[in-house]
Amino acid sequence: MKAVLCKEYGPPESLVLEDITAPVAGPGEVLVDVHASALNFPDVLMIEGKYQSQPPMPFSPGGEIAGTVAAVGAGAARFAAGDRVFGGTGYGGFAEQIAVNERALRLIPETMSFVQASGISTTYGTSYYALKQRANLKAGETLLVLGAGGGVGLSAVELGKAMGARVLAAASTSEKLAAAAAAGADELIDYGTGELKDIVKKLTDGRGADVIYDPVGGALFDQCMRCINWYGRILVIGFAAGDIPKVPTNLILLKSCQLVGVFFGSWSARFHDEAAVNFKEILSLYEHGKINPLVGGEYPLAEYAAAIRCLSERRAIGKVVVTLR
Repeated sequence: MKAVLCKEYGPPESLVLEDITAPVAGPGEVLVDVHASALNFPDVLMIEGKYQSQPPMPFSPGGEIAGTVAAVGAGAARFAAGDRVFGGTGYGGFAEQIAVNERALRLIPETMSFVQASGISTTYGTSYYALKQRANLKAGETLLVLGAGGGVGLSAVELGKAMGARVLAAASTSEKLAAAAAAGADELIDYGTGELKDIVKKLTDGRGADVIYDPVGGALFDQCMRCINWYGRILVIGFAAGDIPKVPTNLILLKSCQLVGVFFGSWSARFHDEAAVNFKEILSLYEHGKINPLVGGEYPLAEYAAAIRCLSERRAIGKVVVTLR
């Protein structure tokens, strides 16, 4: 079978597309014919050797997949051959087949495509965990979403609206803001039109946002600290800007606010049953038309480098997906 492999750390062009031996489903595992694999920022960090948990080399990027069950291993009983499934795998998705623990997979709703299903495990899983378990977002509160045009940001916009919040969406281009508006954002903020803190305070009558969802980091984090409401919660999702900011702890004291870490992968592994409930609710929102995951870019497997570049250069609107079938 064909697979994209990382054999040395470096840019996307350092990856190679090769024929390798197909995997076999072990005990409790499911062998999946991969139809689509979505990209996330950790994929960019992994191939550069910068992620907090690095898989052994050689490895294939692609941390979430959608496809059909080809075979099941001993003791695996949740799925049968031919089932349409999706799930988060951590890595390994840029390959025609992958063997996955059956607990990592879920059935794809009948009306959802493989391409769309491949991109919901990490983004919607992260955002729902962040807003529900970590921020305890309440109807009527104001939610500020940074990076609102990307896959994880758009998922936060949609889920925030579905949970009854007033959503302020911040992004860097008019195209990304248009996608956020289509996802239901109430107010749009272009980073280039002024200081983020000033715009947010103006939109909230000086109070600031009750919850801030930050997958960007860098210089914008300090702006977040200065436009959070009293008792507000700032969700640390990631650092797409590249710089890990230092925390001005005096502002935490002055605002009586909370700085809340969000590590969905570790939480879902520790609390599998709670994560399963979350995904049941996420899929119910999809089936009732409350969310509609946006795929902004599709690339065939041979164009893996261009797909990763689209994400790493922050040009992506919605999810970037590599298709294999």
